[in-house]
Amino acid sequence: MYTVLHTHLPSYDASAGFTTSRKRFDTSDLQDLLGEHQEAFAAATKEKARVKGEGVLRITRYASREKPQDRWRGHRTRLGVRDEVTGEGIGFGGEPLFTTADKRRLQPPQDASFGQALGPDFTAARNMRSFVQVLTTPTADTPGTTLMLHFDDKRYLIGSLGEGTQRATVQMGARLLKVNECFLTGRTEWCNTGGLIGMILTLADAAASSKSASTEDARKKAMAKARKLGVLEDAERVREIEQEMLQALPTNVLTLFSPPNLNHTLATARRFVFRKGMPVSVHEIPSEHQNEKGENGMEAYWADSNIKVWPMSILPDSSPTTRPSSQSASISPRKRSIEEVYEGETSNGTQPVMADDLTPAERDQLTVKAVVGEMFNSSWRLDTLFPTRLADVKMPATIFVRDETTHKIEKYRGPTPGGRLPLPDPDLQVLVRKPWPGALVETLPPTQPAKEAVSYIIRNHKQRGKFFPEKAKALKLPVGRAWSQLQSGESVKNTDGEMVHPDQVLGPSKEGGGFAVVDLPNSNYIANLIARPEWRNEGIMAGVGAIVWICGPGVVTDERLQTFMSGAMGNLQHVVSSPDYCPNNVALDSAAAATVRLRQVDDRHYRIPAHDNACAAQSPLPSNAQPAVRGQLVQLEPAMEVQNKQNIPLLDVAAVEAETSKDVLDEAAKARESVSSDSAAIESWAATLPDRNVEITTLGTGSALPSKYRNVSATLMRVPGWGNLLFDCGENTLGQLKRVFPPDGMKQVLQDLRAVTISHMHADHHLGTVGVLKAWYTQVHSATASPPPSPDTDLHSLFAPDQKRLAVLAEPAMLHWLSEYAAVEDFGFSRLAPLSVGAAFPAKNQASKLNWFIPPSELAAMSAQNRSARFIDNHIPPSLLGLLDVQAVLVQHCHGARAISITWPNGFKASYSGDCRPSAAFSKIGKGSTVVIHEATFDDELQGDAEAKNHSTTSEALGVAQAMGAKCCVLTHFSQRYQKLPVLEYANGHGGEVEEDLPIMEAPALAADDHKDTDEDDELIGADAAADAQTYAEQPASVTNGDDGQTYALPPKVPLKPFNVTTPSAASPFAPSAVKFKLQSDMKVCVAFDYMRVKLGEIAEMQHYTPAFLKLFEEDADQPEHVVAANGAAKKKANGAANGGGKKAKGGKKDT
Repeated sequence: MYTVLHTHLPSYDASAGFTTSRKRFDTSDLQDLLGEHQEAFAAATKEKARVKGEGVLRITRYASREKPQDRWRGHRTRLGVRDEVTGEGIGFGGEPLFTTADKRRLQPPQDASFGQALGPDFTAARNMRSFVQVLTTPTADTPGTTLMLHFDDKRYLIGSLGEGTQRATVQMGARLLKVNECFLTGRTEWCNTGGLIGMILTLADAAASSKSASTEDARKKAMAKARKLGVLEDAERVREIEQEMLQALPTNVLTLFSPPNLNHTLATARRFVFRKGMPVSVHEIPSEHQNEKGENGMEAYWADSNIKVWPMSILPDSSPTTRPSSQSASISPRKRSIEEVYEGETSNGTQPVMADDLTPAERDQLTVKAVVGEMFNSSWRLDTLFPTRLADVKMPATIFVRDETTHKIEKYRGPTPGGRLPLPDPDLQVLVRKPWPGALVETLPPTQPAKEAVSYIIRNHKQRGKFFPEKAKALKLPVGRAWSQLQSGESVKNTDGEMVHPDQVLGPSKEGGGFAVVDLPNSNYIANLIARPEWRNEGIMAGVGAIVWICGPGVVTDERLQTFMSGAMGNLQHVVSSPDYCPNNVALDSAAAATVRLRQVDDRHYRIPAHDNACAAQSPLPSNAQPAVRGQLVQLEPAMEVQNKQNIPLLDVAAVEAETSKDVLDEAAKARESVSSDSAAIESWAATLPDRNVEITTLGTGSALPSKYRNVSATLMRVPGWGNLLFDCGENTLGQLKRVFPPDGMKQVLQDLRAVTISHMHADHHLGTVGVLKAWYTQVHSATASPPPSPDTDLHSLFAPDQKRLAVLAEPAMLHWLSEYAAVEDFGFSRLAPLSVGAAFPAKNQASKLNWFIPPSELAAMSAQNRSARFIDNHIPPSLLGLLDVQAVLVQHCHGARAISITWPNGFKASYSGDCRPSAAFSKIGKGSTVVIHEATFDDELQGDAEAKNHSTTSEALGVAQAMGAKCCVLTHFSQRYQKLPVLEYANGHGGEVEEDLPIMEAPALAADDHKDTDEDDELIGADAAADAQTYAEQPASVTNGDDGQTYALPPKVPLKPFNVTTPSAASPFAPSAVKFKLQSDMKVCVAFDYMRVKLGEIAEMQHYTPAFLKLFEEDADQPEHVVAANGAAKKKANGAANGGGKKAKGGKKDT
């Protein structure tokens, strides 16, 4: 009977969350076939689970339903489970479609070599040099410790992936493209994971680029093969050959081993993270895991062709041995949760539930794994559109129609549903997108902070013994391939046809070299770490020669740990990475050296980054231990050795300054003289400012990605008598603050922090927020939480001075992310004032409003009347923040992007653009601004790029500021290291003193229709389109075409048109140069670099330094990279170590 079943049984489909390509299977068909043979039914179910193909956990397709509780259930289904209560195959209770077969998704991921490599006798195919290199130690630039394990063919990241890690790896020249596995240590906290999202996005983009090149190469090979086979005329055969070539291409999968909650951490970012073609699998080490498998408990937890890994999940002394299981709350019909998104129905209408022995915790884990899978490897496409009636379109949405004459797809420009004007034809068939699935997951399963700290023991496989040529010759084996095969472990035949085995020509094998990496956040973890049985298991510890310790403050000095190092582990080498023994070195050498040189030109506005090259005195380490140093190597093969010859030199300020030429210093002296001679005019202008002592500190002035010289967006504004405000908060903003301000000054900055405003949901503008908020929370509130406000709480009372709340002004998506992440870690959300900034529409005389954030799940459960009343109750007047007014407008960049203008009671007004095209609406709300901080991503000669990518050019930014009548303008957010410096010529004839033959650009006036007020989605082009994928409103299913969308050729967002370049291109597009701009006002302008500190009254001075800066940048551009980036010493050797000994790319090209 089983044979019949296996022959005739329809193939079953995947659950919502797993990738397969099988057809739908109806449970009732199988039950009818089996009748009363329930045991056979169960056996068949089990067999189907066994043979189910491997796949990355992810969401599949979706079908829209009319009822709110049914919306967007998984359209693809898996075999249902009988209802044990009714005994029927119906009546399922609405759980996600996970079964006991899915438990294996919670087991370690396996590749082709996994089963064999786990064995204790597995021997490496070939002996390779391998070593561990220290990439980061705990500093302001890099809060955690990151290691890279090197093999010839592969790299592994181990330790912390905190903020700044990606930038530090770029500085070190580490090749991340060879990384497929990361082993995160310690606890799942932002200090360990804050750089992970940005790193995955970078790896995904690099992988996509690599895949595109490989695909093109595969197609060329397919054509060559077809030509060789003589089938070029057979289109079907050519396609088959091409598909064979494409299917043979490797898939880059990033596997992360981590403490609990990492899946949840990543899933909270589902609204702003979206990539395709980079499968990410996160495997969390459970707290109850013990390495007890195999003979004598020595079987590894995970292995590949290079290494074996034994994780150790360690709890502090006072914690329970297991985490409490989460309980899934019942779901309100109006509340779209993860359960609804992943719930599905079989073809006969029944709704499967999870199996009884799949615990709530396991089900929750599978759920968030599915979300993460969809975030990085989605099948959602920007150009897939679905037909629907115009009247049924849910706004906001981008609507397309087919031109009746040309039959091309173009944007619909008429009245939209819910607008002020009536629809011209409600039944008009239009085309819309559906949102990417992750955007529809309103809530995640419950979680709580995880206390588990994970460590690892990692070992090479056994190494083959020495090859003896004389033995091979004696056994009649000719020199050549046979010798290589024997050294690789293969048996071969000699010239007499006799079989010769490797052990006949090889010496005895030896245990592979290994090391342990131990992460102890505080001293409460020491006792349980020392008690782990792995330390006493000879099968696990064989070959381990070193331990790298990643420890929090005060841990290494604990007598118990020192005794363990020198006693039980006295035969091992110890490398200690701890703030107690590792000084606050500069990890971003290039940025620090550049700032030192900027200071030589203008020492009033640039300072040496705060750092230490030595630690305060501590108790000495044991004789077999030493502090970790960036660049340090722990060699595993061919012999265990801690090597310090690759250590990165410390910042030598005097050596960097000595490299600056006399020509630059002479220009700087001229600039200072110019400032002195013009002091009366500068003072006269500064006297017109409402508050000349407001200080602006530019912490990150780059765009998109952190680079060696520029970090991503963040600007601190210090307003005397009011406090501090952060405009955007890109990754590692906290580290940048710590470099600008010494420890005492940093404490004051945090104590005075009153507000953080986030312009939009692109990762480079907000991934540093949690780090800054937690530092503020610790400094101001000693990390003590506040009870949540009750429904009856007067929200105005929460702004009393004794509350000391920090306002976060942002769109709801940002506030929702913060509120969700608060379940993973207490970073201070309970002490915030989360304020949603409503968009103003100046053309409609509609002003912005601030409202206390209401979670979307609560809003969805309210009636329209209750929702309106709640908004009224949650309105927060700006006066509660000590402000006169706060206005924001939607700008053209991405969905929800806002430019903001803030006015203080004394008349001081600051406007911040975020990322955007020039906006007339922004110029209106910013009228009379004292200072405008505006992005100038592209030089004017790259106008086409600015339009395509929804950014501004230098002259466009100046045009917006001039339209506001601003007193001064700070330009930031540059796409390259050397932005063209503006030399200003004023209408009154005064101007800069740079070359007279510079072309003159008019700062353009803004037309009223430069940017229309709209709540329509502004999708981007290329990779940026993915960032907006989640923002489209859900749309009803098409009546005519079901849910099967079609792919269309969409009209370009920016019409293709010739662009007349008005400024001559330099010999190199990255060469420093200047261009004149003619202004109609006395507005002063400065170009920002990281770490710049300038008071508003001093901005007029900075224009005098342009000639000196140009000379400095000219010299930097001519210098070899290792000289520009170094500390007075060549660093090619150190950077080469990070690449496995290879040469660094010419010009310091970034390796990803």
